[in-house]
Amino acid sequence: MQEIRIAEQRDIGACSRLLGILFGQEQEFAPDVRNQELGLEMIIGDASAGMVLVCEKDGEIAGMLTLLTLVSTALGKKVAMLEDMIVDPASRGQGIGSMLVEHAFAWARDNGYGRITLLTDGDNDSAHRFYGGKGFERSQMAVFRKML
Repeated sequence: MQEIRIAEQRDIGACSRLLGILFGQEQEFAPDVRNQELGLEMIIGDASAGMVLVCEKDGEIAGMLTLLTLVSTALGKKVAMLEDMIVDPASRGQGIGSMLVEHAFAWARDNGYGRITLLTDGDNDSAHRFYGGKGFERSQMAVFRKML
């Protein structure tokens, strides 16, 4: 049985493990268990920061997705940044990613959000197809960042 729910403190270890898998395959990030735990604690401990969704399958966390809260002055609404979506490799192909995204859409709509934005590696064609199939459109905006 699969259940999508908002993550709790007890899920931090399992989510950190999944983030290690995700950051191990991304070009710009590297796994760091302590940093992942700190980040998860900040989100799970502060509802105004956003929320972490998990898919629990047979008592184990099989996937996760993070929505972080921002404010759009263009829309005059809260918006979300979809971060850190990962499904355990052993559970892929079972619709868990789709369930997580659809649940995130419903949660965001129900909570007055006007948009969800996400970033992917430029060469991650499978992610581009997945998100495109969920209604995301490629933006003409370019990403810049400065590490502090």
